[in-house]
Amino acid sequence: MPFMKGRAPIRRTLNYLNAGKLVFKDKIRIFSVGYNILGKNNTGAQEFVFWYLPQIQYKNPDVQVVTLKNLTPSPFIKCYFDDGRRILVDVDNKSKEDILEHLMNTVGKSKEVLEAEAIAAEKKDNPANFGVGCERACICETYGQVPCSGVVTLPKCMRGKYKNQRD
Repeated sequence: MPFMKGRAPIRRTLNYLNAGKLVFKDKIRIFSVGYNILGKNNTGAQEFVFWYLPQIQYKNPDVQVVTLKNLTPSPFIKCYFDDGRRILVDVDNKSKEDILEHLMNTVGKSKEVLEAEAIAAEKKDNPANFGVGCERACICETYGQVPCSGVVTLPKCMRGKYKNQRD
């Protein structure tokens, strides 16, 4: 498998990407991380980018994610909102877990909101759904469909037995 090569290939698996905890609020449009490659005060930001940035990109497809390497002496995270506001987070000498926890508290959706969105996405109001637990028990109840063969017999031209004999 070619995608299982390189440093920490687990980061490219779907299970790992789905396990991400940070889902941004709907108002966030750009998420940028600035850090240096060298220095002990940047290790938390480096590990955050290495381990959590793929999950953030996967969970937030409408958010632009930017990484800025070797531009400033101290690491930072900046979030841009759709109304023009910005949040600057100093991540100097913080671990990757501390950074993630801080972002979840400030710019992430709460667990209650995520659960409500999951329930709304699970709803089965689609008229194409039928069966046990849906509005319609059978597709024959939908307008324009052929009625149930138990109620009305199908014409012989629509039955496979007679159609195959004719050909």
